[in-house]
Amino acid sequence: MKTAALASLFAASVLAAAPAAAAGLTFAVVAPKNGPLAILGQQVRDGARFAAEANGDTVVEIAEACDETDGAGITKEILAADATAAVGFLCSEGLAASLPALAEANVPAVTLSVRSGILMEDALKKKWPLFRLAPGPKAEADKAVEIITRDWKAESFALIDDGTIHARELVEAVRLRLEEVGMKATFVDTYRPAQEQQLALVRRLAKTGATHVFVGGDRADVAVIARDAKAEKKPLALLGGESLVGADPVVPMTDGVEAIALPDYGSLPEGAPVAAAMAEKNIVAEGYALPAHAAVTALATAAAEGGDLTQKLAAGSFATAIGTVAFGADHELKENPYRLLVWRAGAFVPVDKAAESE
Repeated sequence: MKTAALASLFAASVLAAAPAAAAGLTFAVVAPKNGPLAILGQQVRDGARFAAEANGDTVVEIAEACDETDGAGITKEILAADATAAVGFLCSEGLAASLPALAEANVPAVTLSVRSGILMEDALKKKWPLFRLAPGPKAEADKAVEIITRDWKAESFALIDDGTIHARELVEAVRLRLEEVGMKATFVDTYRPAQEQQLALVRRLAKTGATHVFVGGDRADVAVIARDAKAEKKPLALLGGESLVGADPVVPMTDGVEAIALPDYGSLPEGAPVAAAMAEKNIVAEGYALPAHAAVTALATAAAEGGDLTQKLAAGSFATAIGTVAFGADHELKENPYRLLVWRAGAFVPVDKAAESE
């Protein structure tokens, strides 16, 4: 009961967003309105607007084309709106072009999607007010190393990838970091992806004695590997990256497969009350909706403190629908947003939540 009461109090604080002193703010919401990314843009607008309106603030919607036409137009609209801050930016083109002018006007920008390491390096070097609510470029490998060093110290493990650039770079980064702390993989290999069966790979893994496997590959391949390992009675503990969370493959995923990915914020204690409140307004809190809500909440709370908003945002810690948001000196999230998820009963859920239900 005590836990439930505390959760309710926390939820109330998140739903209330920022204190009334910050009312009257204007937030520029930069997101696609047309094309294949329009549905994601709508998620951003829904979440940002829901948070702003709860506090009496205003949202100005600015279309993001996600091509070379972005840039000056977005900047002009943000400045013309006299926006306190800008949130969204699902693509790098408009964000990169806007930052110099936003820096001059001291208007912080919070991206929910752009993961470019080079852009953030430039922003820090040139003192552009860019903050990243999305995972940084090293976050996935960092979380993988954290989990493997914590859980697989006594295990014989393998590292495999499907040969794509992202998978190869991810697995190589993990391998090098593990070897730095004295953990050497029993087997390292590149497998052939998009196969109907992976029996040969499973048998090779079994011959090496590996019982735990980190896979740099997509959801369909991991589902096949897990199925074939089970059929061969060669139990393998499989861990993959964010690419495991996606459309359902033809082969069903096997219970127990783990993934390093962003959780469904709407199912977590911090996000569930906000998601429920949005549902009452016929808004589905999926994708970028709760991160956008969190960005506006953090900005409004920082603005309520008075003073320079960029400095307040950089130094503060804010209760939001996706949990506590705080930025480091590098303007990245202090806490790695990736979590360890496990496949249970048809969905990836946080490992701690899965343990509670068992």
